[in-house]
Amino acid sequence: MARLEQFSSRWALLLATVGMAIGAGNIWRFPRLAGQYGGAFLIPWAIFLILWSIPLLMVEFSLGKETRKGPIGAFAALLGKKYTWMGAFVCICTMAIMFYYSVVTGWALKYFVAAAIGDLNGINHAGYWSAFTNSGYQPVFFHFLSLSLAAAIIYQGVAKGIERANRLLLPSLLVLLVVGAVRALTLPNAAQGLNYLFGFHGASLWDYRIWLEALSQSAWSTGAGWGLVLTYSVYMRKDEDVTLNSFITGFGNNSASLLAALAIIPAIFSLSGSLQEAEQALQAGNQGLSFIVIPQLFARLPGAQILTSVFFLALFFAALSSLIAMFELATRMFMDFGLARAKALAIVTALTALLGIPSAWSMDVFNNQDWVWGLGLIISGGFFAVAVIKHGVEKFRLRFLSPEYNDLRVGPWFTWIMRYLIPIEAMILLVWWFYREWDAQLWWNPFSVYSLGTCLFQWVLLILVLRLLNQKLYRWAMEG
Repeated sequence: MARLEQFSSRWALLLATVGMAIGAGNIWRFPRLAGQYGGAFLIPWAIFLILWSIPLLMVEFSLGKETRKGPIGAFAALLGKKYTWMGAFVCICTMAIMFYYSVVTGWALKYFVAAAIGDLNGINHAGYWSAFTNSGYQPVFFHFLSLSLAAAIIYQGVAKGIERANRLLLPSLLVLLVVGAVRALTLPNAAQGLNYLFGFHGASLWDYRIWLEALSQSAWSTGAGWGLVLTYSVYMRKDEDVTLNSFITGFGNNSASLLAALAIIPAIFSLSGSLQEAEQALQAGNQGLSFIVIPQLFARLPGAQILTSVFFLALFFAALSSLIAMFELATRMFMDFGLARAKALAIVTALTALLGIPSAWSMDVFNNQDWVWGLGLIISGGFFAVAVIKHGVEKFRLRFLSPEYNDLRVGPWFTWIMRYLIPIEAMILLVWWFYREWDAQLWWNPFSVYSLGTCLFQWVLLILVLRLLNQKLYRWAMEG
């Protein structure tokens, strides 16, 4: 009976998919990149929404709606037994991210609680962050707490759990971002931050790094190629327009990113002592910007405790809505294997609790897993393109994206993007990221935090295991 669950309406589905797409990356990575590169970054970022994210979202919406199965079953149904392992790679890659993303959600919850009770007032923020992340038990406790919240929501099912949660989380998140943006824009010299965000300030569109960073941000931020939209679309209605849903999800995600940038960048430039200090703040890295720099800057404002609480509550809501989607993907996988929702969720919760502990305990493990499986998502996106190419791109377009009830018909541009551009983009992204982090002495080391060797070791090991289990995966997914 679980397979008969549905979202109550299109807007309920869209709240869930947009909530899935809007995550921590919208609040910490996008403002950092937009602040570093300014308006020169926004142009390729918008272009890659069309040239990477939305086409892959269309594929995911189509496969989930047509097959009514998670990624493993969807690949098996579209391509047959031989390529079932590709769907399993997509699924396991996103689950591996879930194990440490629960830790990130816990960080945001911890900092919201700390801000709300005044523990962040008048402290050394770098020292506080270091003490917290190195304490061991605290990150583990908040990891358990965040995954328990996600599990409790998933246990209620689609309509009573996921739908109700996103009816609260997404509007609340947007309200918090608007409050933050309004306050930031009323600060002295906020116009300097706006000028930096929308101006070129010396950055050039000829700089290849801007294009690659923009492609990376679009690929990771929208959730395209993760299998999450595919999972949610299992519960969509048969006559819904996947093309329109894909555009709304993609543009909704980008709108939230811009709103987050408006809440953060003007504040950084207004509260920093100099342009150099502001630029240094934007280069502090994702964790440094969110958990050290922003609280440190907000401390200079009247009402700092409230503003800091609002920021971390928004970060927590964004992370939790994405974590819920990851939990549902993993739960759906076991449900496709024939388990009831409660039993499937119990397995997922236990796995997340156990396999998330190393990332909660050690920042080296966390950074390694983020490096390996964040890049693994590029492979996942490439596998979706391979699936469509193997099926026949034009056949896929006519069958799934141009039915009579679609409000938006998809033209031949989709065929060109899926057949040529997305595979090329995936290859270029992987090569660039390896080049960017290249270490001539440790590139081969499978135990280095950032290396080609650690990625290849974990990816190849996973693929070998999945290839060995391919027939069983096909049988489990197709026969339950």
